[in-house]
Amino acid sequence: MAPVAPRSGDAIFANVERVNAELFTLTYGAIVRQLLTDLEEVEEVNKQLDQMGYNIGIRLIDEFLAKSNVSRCIDFKETAEVIAKVGLKMFLGVTANVGNWDAEGTTCSLILEDNPLVDFVELPDTCQGLYYCNILSGVIRGALEMVSMKTEVTWVRDMLRGDDAFELQLKLLKQVPEEYPYKDDE
Repeated sequence: MAPVAPRSGDAIFANVERVNAELFTLTYGAIVRQLLTDLEEVEEVNKQLDQMGYNIGIRLIDEFLAKSNVSRCIDFKETAEVIAKVGLKMFLGVTANVGNWDAEGTTCSLILEDNPLVDFVELPDTCQGLYYCNILSGVIRGALEMVSMKTEVTWVRDMLRGDDAFELQLKLLKQVPEEYPYKDDE
């Protein structure tokens, strides 16, 4: 039997069960609004959104690997491309461009062409420190940690803050070696 080829983000997105985009966007907005009400400090909301995303990411990677037929990535560059072209398309219906690589190949940027989380959103002056889509950085960080990559994911540019694009910076902190629970018999 021939090996199964990885599926493209478009092919996966076409076959994934979806929810109404407006419902998704408004529900996410309600969550952010409730966090702002409950926590009061914008920096605490940023941390909470990141933690919520992390918790989602550590579970979402299983679905991604099961439905995408993506094999193990060779390096961080390939991993970033898979996130940008397959992962984001599969779950959000958008793609991103990967760029701004450092010389070591451990830091890059994902520049989102579109961001469905920000439809209908305007940040008031009291929320200027808020990274509204910080849940995405947590999702990526959590998913990568489950495939043995300890990363730092931060927002560099955000159109809600007046920038010209949405840009996430991914920085590989270390590749964690896989540990197996049982030793082979010799």
